Amino acid sequence: MNTGATSDPGFDALTAKIARDRGFACGSYKPTCLRRRIAVRMRARGVHRYADYAALLDRDRDEYEKLIDTLTINVTRLYRNPEAWLAVERQVWPALFTRKERELRAWSAGCSSGEEPYTLAISALRAAEAAGTPAAASRVRITATDIDLRSLEAARAGAFAEPAFADVPAGVRERWFEPGWPARARDAARALVRVERRDLLEEAPPPGPWHLIVCRNVIIYFDRESQEALFHRFRDALAPGGFLVLGKVETLLGDSRALFEPVNSRERIFRRPPAAAA
Repeated sequence: MNTGATSDPGFDALTAKIARDRGFACGSYKPTCLRRRIAVRMRARGVHRYADYAALLDRDRDEYEKLIDTLTINVTRLYRNPEAWLAVERQVWPALFTRKERELRAWSAGCSSGEEPYTLAISALRAAEAAGTPAAASRVRITATDIDLRSLEAARAGAFAEPAFADVPAGVRERWFEPGWPARARDAARALVRVERRDLLEEAPPPGPWHLIVCRNVIIYFDRESQEALFHRFRDALAPGGFLVLGKVETLLGDSRALFEPVNSRERIFRRPPAAAA
């Protein structure tokens, strides 16, 4: 099985097949990442050639589902990188609460199994309470999107196993989740979140404008061209003065750096310039 970075007709044919059959944008992912994840399923089925694995996918619908799950898997936890979420709580939400719009619209792009949008919801609730205006959080509407249907089912459930709480600040588990495992988010947080399927690369963003876009630990899997295209798409989807939050190992590239101004570079928080400064 060839898993190197050089061109391989068998690999190219397989990824073209996946794109054709499932609409999965293989060409936008880093080849090394794709090869590594496809290799996981090939080893699991004892297949050594890409052509043989393509034939297996034609015969075995369940294997196709397992492959797509493997390609879209994303390690995630509630409050992953707690310092970033504390910055969102202290810098982003207080600024948004001063806006005059009836709704404050946040998009969790690539939400996986729901840890990110529920962390986002709880951060809004905590920020509103800290400001002494808990009703401010009732203006928040969070749309969580992902391409993977199984992940979306988990996100809709809003219930998380104990390992997902490894990074959660003290008191959050008791205040915002019901007792027992898996721990279900309480209604105050659930009321802020809606979930829908959307392909981040191939489909337009959900109708905006958005006041906050959170896309953490997702774009790292895409090639540079796709990353830059997404940054332009995010900029266009944001309201003037709206915020963009990336993952700790992600940053703006090339011309994209001119689209946003830094708010907290360490925690990868950026802002579309307000209309007067655009």
